[in-house]
Amino acid sequence: MFKRVLIANRGEIAVRVIRACQELGIETAAIYSDADKNALHVQMADVSCRVGTEDPMDSYLNKEAILYAAYTAEADAVHPGYGFLSEDAEFAEMVTKAGMTWIGPMPETLRLVGDKDAARASVAPSGIPMAKGSDPLTSNEMAIEAAKEVKYPVILKPVSGGGGKSMFIAHNEDELKKILQIVDVTKVRFYFEHYIERSRHIEVQIVADNFGEVLHLGERECSIQRRNQKLLEESPSVALTDEMRETVGKLAVKAAKAVHYSNIGTVEFLLDLATNEFYFMEINPRVQVEHGVTEAVTHVDLVRTQIKIAANEPLDFTQKDIKFYGHALECRINAEDPDNHFMPAPGKITFMHEPSGPRIRFDSGVTAGLSIEPYYDSMIAKVIAHGLTRGDSIRIMQRALNEFMIEGDGIKTTIPLHKRILEDPYFRTGNIDTQFIKKRLPIYEATKRKLSLKEKMHLTEALGENLAKAIDEGLDYT
Repeated sequence: MFKRVLIANRGEIAVRVIRACQELGIETAAIYSDADKNALHVQMADVSCRVGTEDPMDSYLNKEAILYAAYTAEADAVHPGYGFLSEDAEFAEMVTKAGMTWIGPMPETLRLVGDKDAARASVAPSGIPMAKGSDPLTSNEMAIEAAKEVKYPVILKPVSGGGGKSMFIAHNEDELKKILQIVDVTKVRFYFEHYIERSRHIEVQIVADNFGEVLHLGERECSIQRRNQKLLEESPSVALTDEMRETVGKLAVKAAKAVHYSNIGTVEFLLDLATNEFYFMEINPRVQVEHGVTEAVTHVDLVRTQIKIAANEPLDFTQKDIKFYGHALECRINAEDPDNHFMPAPGKITFMHEPSGPRIRFDSGVTAGLSIEPYYDSMIAKVIAHGLTRGDSIRIMQRALNEFMIEGDGIKTTIPLHKRILEDPYFRTGNIDTQFIKKRLPIYEATKRKLSLKEKMHLTEALGENLAKAIDEGLDYT
């Protein structure tokens, strides 16, 4: 087992990894930017190292500085968490070449699954169903012809990257031409998939050791989204029968084996509600934000499992050992204003009362007196409720959100949005799909009016120029 692990991340995931290491008797090293010098993860770690200014490119994405921090901290392993460098094959290679262990999939696996075109090509021979797609696009002319071949509606996706960002939906050629005025397919590699309009986002947690054992830990329902960004996750999915659950679990294991996967990860599928068929989307080679949902219903600690696998320990459980207990919900609480395009609303926390009590888990990287910084992801906390049934977990979550109080200059949160979701009769009966927010809570979707110059500037800074233009044009963006 490792003596000291450096966590190449910040916020709640850094805190989560530190806790897992403490339970395994492993020392931890934190990294921090100038903005995070007093952050909770820095206070909790055994040692800490400054890696740069508040700019992520100068700190949490600064590979050389982080590697040097690991060296000076005398770490023998690096845990990347999620986001930042967690899927960066080059950084994983730098870590291993420096004689340290990368706590995650091998660099060659990161390269393969990080290229959606290559990942689809690797998985397809296994007979895993996938939506009809195109080759990577090289020109607008090719895009228009490819869309006809794939058939409208189509979704334009970047070949690399993840997190549901920079994807656009075209229902016809006119909409596609507007999108192509915003997106330059000659500079960034994009491809098409046929867009399944009535679908549910189902993902399966996989665990694979270094000795060929690959297991699944059930599915998570992730259909409550805005701009393809998950808001609320749950396990199990009420849409799946026992037969469907067995099917998608086997598909996930088959996909993992097709790319020679090791460590933990997630295989993502779309469930076509018209046919009840699953279609492969991608493999996420890291711990997911929503991993706690699976931990609640399986009683398997995924972060500790990650560390043990990286230390070359075989899995100490089999597929038959995996049991499922009750139902779990997770609400992501972000410092964002849902009434204003989910604009970030950071600030210093002057008061915070965390929800607690039976069957509630609260994962956070902040406390009262600290600040939610404008430079990074706006997540404040994840609230996880575990009940005997789905209805039970909804009521527990409602109680928890009513307890959760946070105050600070300029801070707004997504708590009111989550309360509305939990009260919605369609959600409560499980009648949901990926268009839930658009259909049931359209106030939180893109505006159809022209934006003011000030709004455009704010959105461009927060979301990037492409998405700001898409909102202004009223396009179907994610």
